[in-house]
Amino acid sequence: MTLDEYNAFCAGLPATTTVVQWGGAHVWKVGEKMFAVAGWTNTDTLGITFKVTDIGFEMLKDQPGLRPAPYLASRGMLWIQHYDQPGLSRRDLQDYIASSHRLVSQGLSKKKQRILGLIL
Repeated sequence: MTLDEYNAFCAGLPATTTVVQWGGAHVWKVGEKMFAVAGWTNTDTLGITFKVTDIGFEMLKDQPGLRPAPYLASRGMLWIQHYDQPGLSRRDLQDYIASSHRLVSQGLSKKKQRILGLIL
């Protein structure tokens, strides 16, 4: 996935905003809470970091091209970084980014979810 593809995909999710920070990382948020970050890799693969469930973390943390997200996972947060090949297919990566968006959205207050149009 290229940076343009990543940004276009995240922009298509409901109630998202973006900011470039932390030395050029493209950070996507829902309700002012981060759900995906692209940047920070020393390979040709775009490094994409996303939130996962407990089970997702256990399944992905030791897969080739994936790792517990530097900084975030070391603080007990369930975040994975796709940083090298083979990593995830484009479709699977999109599914995990969308899942991260849902997880973060569900953590917002019901009032905030209604304001953002995430629930009726």
